[in-house]
Amino acid sequence: MAGEALGVSPKLKALPSPDCAAPDRVQIGDMVAVVRSEAMRKLLSMVERVARNNAAVLVIGETGAGKEMIARAIHQYSLRCSRPFIDVNCAALPDNLAESELFGHEKGAFSGADSLKSGLFEMANHGTLFLDEIGELDAKVQVKLLRVLDGVPYYRLGGSRKVSVDVRIVAATNMNLEQAVHEGRFRSDLFHRLNQFQLRVPPLRERPDDIEALAEFLLQQSLPGAHFTPEAIELLRRSPWKGNVRDLRNVLLKAVMHMDSHRTEVRAADLVSWLGSQNVTSTPHPFQGNLEDMERQAIFEKLARCSGDRDETARQLGISRRTLTRKLQQYEKEDAADASTLGRVNSDQQRYFRVAVSIPAELQVESGPSVSCEINNVSIGGVALVGPTILKMGATAHLRFGLNGTSTAGATTIDTSAQVVWVERKRAGLCFTSLSATARRSLGQWLLQKAQAEGWDLGVAITGTATV
Repeated sequence: MAGEALGVSPKLKALPSPDCAAPDRVQIGDMVAVVRSEAMRKLLSMVERVARNNAAVLVIGETGAGKEMIARAIHQYSLRCSRPFIDVNCAALPDNLAESELFGHEKGAFSGADSLKSGLFEMANHGTLFLDEIGELDAKVQVKLLRVLDGVPYYRLGGSRKVSVDVRIVAATNMNLEQAVHEGRFRSDLFHRLNQFQLRVPPLRERPDDIEALAEFLLQQSLPGAHFTPEAIELLRRSPWKGNVRDLRNVLLKAVMHMDSHRTEVRAADLVSWLGSQNVTSTPHPFQGNLEDMERQAIFEKLARCSGDRDETARQLGISRRTLTRKLQQYEKEDAADASTLGRVNSDQQRYFRVAVSIPAELQVESGPSVSCEINNVSIGGVALVGPTILKMGATAHLRFGLNGTSTAGATTIDTSAQVVWVERKRAGLCFTSLSATARRSLGQWLLQKAQAEGWDLGVAITGTATV
């Protein structure tokens, strides 16, 4: 079920009318993800940016939200896309076999080891290894994994010859790893090594547009030509979907199976009982959280039981319809705010953060004339530009350009010396050599604003050095 969590189907190309739904479908290798929400479109753009970097990525999110699909997209968009993508569920690895599975073993290493076995790291050499549920990995294996991530050759279990591999690691978890580190259940150094980039897959309840798109997609797979009533769509969009896409898929399958065979209209009443079994009555543990979260859950569950009827929901809750509407609008705003931050970049990687732009600039090489050029990406340490053909490696230059779209008070023009560090046809990279403290602060704040607009959380303004 590799692409299940984002509504992926390898058979999608065979659907009769792909054009009508094309805006909701994103090609990822030979699969297609159903994406309508702005949050998920932003996340996929961030995936493309991360994929070009070779650093480790930690994908976080609830069960069924789409972490594996994001991992596959990172591999697909990377330069390793033609090499192996190997996935392993760490929670399914027995503690006594985890090391053997990951790193391999020699013949006779233990009882039952009748032949040499290559580990998953060797199988993924020059490709990507996806470690799902990384938080469940045995503590002893965490130590060896850290050394391998640092590029140290390792021994197969029972072996005497070191093995070297070149593997890009993508890990995923639905647990709070920072809390696990604090409680001593996960190594702090391994967490920071895996968390160079962090991507958060929002749960379905934070992206109701995707709920609707996925429901329509799944319905056509089960009952071609069928459609939802507006009340059914409203009910689907308002349901909490604790199991995310897996819940949505199960509810729709059961609803379609129990409908009259001659009917192609899915009504709210067709969904209510199955929504209850998926999202309400099957909850195995009592609610744990603050009073506001408890109130929110009670409202959504009552709304589901009332088939999305706000008047009846308000009556059963003992509040006015106006109060119910206000609370629902408040929850929508909160979910939108939660979904705005989709990724984090650790301090080691912040200095490499670049923004793709199109900014006119003036360039003066040594004592020559000033020429016009165009900057097409900016980092805290330098720029890449197109236009001039007079640049040579190692040459010094004076560069002047404005920061477009900034709300930073004060200086918005960067005026600095720079050195040419690479040249490629009509493109070149320049590293700043005399950027003032004021200009660095303005540039750092501008980069922070651009990063936030993309969905990144960098914590504070970027102030380090960088390559271009």
